[in-house]
Amino acid sequence: MRIFDAHFHIIDFDFPIIENQGYLPPSYVAEDYQQATIDLHVLGGAIVSGSFQGFDQNYLVKALQQLGPTFCGVTQLPYTVTDEEILNLNDNGVKALRFNIKRGGSEDLSKLDYFARRVHDLVEWHSELYIDAKELPEIASNIEKLPAISIDHLGLSEEGLPHLLKLVDKGVHVKATGFGRVALDVENALKSIYTINPDALMFGTDLPSTRAKRPFDVADIELIQQLFDEQAVDKILYTNALKWYFK
Repeated sequence: MRIFDAHFHIIDFDFPIIENQGYLPPSYVAEDYQQATIDLHVLGGAIVSGSFQGFDQNYLVKALQQLGPTFCGVTQLPYTVTDEEILNLNDNGVKALRFNIKRGGSEDLSKLDYFARRVHDLVEWHSELYIDAKELPEIASNIEKLPAISIDHLGLSEEGLPHLLKLVDKGVHVKATGFGRVALDVENALKSIYTINPDALMFGTDLPSTRAKRPFDVADIELIQQLFDEQAVDKILYTNALKWYFK
């Protein structure tokens, strides 16, 4: 078993941390992540900026330097950011732009079309949405036209799953992450997404599972191993995300 951890957070209080909706996360630095995954065969991954980190990039650059070149960053940026700043982040290992619709702290969704196209044209980044999939119908027609989009945490809700599956059929990728924070049938969601597009699912630990009802557990990986054959497991745990981030 090999893993590309497509979604986890590094929380370093040497850099700005912003209270979000009354919440402050615990410290969780690169060494904590390495210790937590020491028994997993993690070969690379994606550090994702959280709502509580706003537009700070310094923590992310430091963490990427610590974890090495098989790891990359997913960041939040204001749409006023210069091309030079985007290029510099790309040189430092950032590979994607995040819109945090669920929690805030990122650029507004109204900028999605312009901003997603801009970063893709400039540095071939994809854009990631943390959104309850039940809200997707309002923006689905726009998402279908964008060059590269992924959606976090299986789309979060059972109500949103049908809308998510329609976009998977259009090429949108989905993170198989946060099983302890979603309100849906995880097994059904995983199997439904994989059936539509075997390349779409990308596993992530979601460590340190901030605000989740249940934190990540090795049982989440074991569930994927139980549901799928060996080839599918390798795609979901490793290959799909590796190809998505390191094109």
